[in-house]
Amino acid sequence: MSSTTFQPETRGVVRRSPALASRRKMVDLTVKWLCMAATLIGLFFLASIMLTLLWRGLVALDWTVLTEEFRPTRYGDDTAPKGGLVHAIIGSLIQTAIGTAIGTPIGLLVGTYLSEYARGSVLGNVLRFVSDVLLSAPSILIGLFIYQLVVLPMGGFSGIAGALALAIIVIPVVVRTTEDMLQLIPNTLREAVIGLGAPKWKMITLVCYKAAASGILTGILLAVARIAGETAPLLLTSFGNNVTSFDLTRAMASLPIAIYQQANSGFPDLIQIAWSGALLITLGVLAINIIARAVLRGRN
Repeated sequence: MSSTTFQPETRGVVRRSPALASRRKMVDLTVKWLCMAATLIGLFFLASIMLTLLWRGLVALDWTVLTEEFRPTRYGDDTAPKGGLVHAIIGSLIQTAIGTAIGTPIGLLVGTYLSEYARGSVLGNVLRFVSDVLLSAPSILIGLFIYQLVVLPMGGFSGIAGALALAIIVIPVVVRTTEDMLQLIPNTLREAVIGLGAPKWKMITLVCYKAAASGILTGILLAVARIAGETAPLLLTSFGNNVTSFDLTRAMASLPIAIYQQANSGFPDLIQIAWSGALLITLGVLAINIIARAVLRGRN
């Protein structure tokens, strides 16, 4: 009878080399510290911007800035009455509200079409490509487009032209966010709703939109935050003025243009008001985000 030597089964057993484990640990620590360093650098610049805005903007921020219109000044004359930015604040609110109201429904519908009806289709790919190009296009090109399409036929600058330029900027942001948020919803949820006999449009409006509401709202807020500080397209469309105006067929003031003009005026008091305007835009966008998140938290 021959004797056999028992050998343990070694197939499927992975032996880790100490050198390999050490190298992986070093790579992990390196990536971790690089990520932390990048985060700290980003927070440093963000804090620097906020502190600079508070330091320079709070100096001239008072009720005069919020209630008075622009007033001309003379260099070295400290006794001249200081103007404000109420005309620019009102103009920005009007144009931003109209631009958001026009661009949001269009972007929402296009994003819904790309996610729910045009997956893998040629038309869907073309629309997605155009949206991505528009998302990365310089805003001055949008201003030139509206200048040719609206300003020249109307015979002058107008608030409605500025609002249309801002609406075009809003559309691709909302399209991308809506499509991405709807695609995160599991298909099993859609199948369950369709299996209950609900039509597709009702499944989208009552189930998908509700599930993706927070993400879609975040995209809308991102669009509002972007157009709130746009200057280049408004220079070619609404142009700006120094008085409060509610007439959308005429030139209309806005905070970005007022900041641009007064920051380049060379007068110290107007430069201080420009810093206050920049602070107002930042605080306004921050307030919108805080309110929206509080509302969404209450819904959840």
